[in-house]
Amino acid sequence: MMSLRFKLVFFAPKTHTAEILSMLFKHCPNVLGKIGQYQECAFITPGIGQFRPGPEAQPVTGEPGKLEHVEEDRVEIVVHDLGEKVQLKDAIRRLKEAHPYEEVAYDVYKLEDF
Repeated sequence: MMSLRFKLVFFAPKTHTAEILSMLFKHCPNVLGKIGQYQECAFITPGIGQFRPGPEAQPVTGEPGKLEHVEEDRVEIVVHDLGEKVQLKDAIRRLKEAHPYEEVAYDVYKLEDF
């Protein structure tokens, strides 16, 4: 069976990026961050995240109703999947478990070979 490749992009507070990546690579070593003969590959870009928690939110940072700005990282990692998206779904589940935010912002892109 041919494997598929995806790029998982997520946003995390700078204070938690290394911890999240460490956990993901520990639990998914043959699935996440492998590019050729290299392991634990990630691209990390700093930025500022903005959000306003709703009245029922329980934010880690800030308080409901108030606009918040947080130093965050945009993290990009490759996910190898056997074709049923089982590995991709597992990576996202583990991301949500390791992430400190109540709502995790992430994107998934399917990669093509050329």
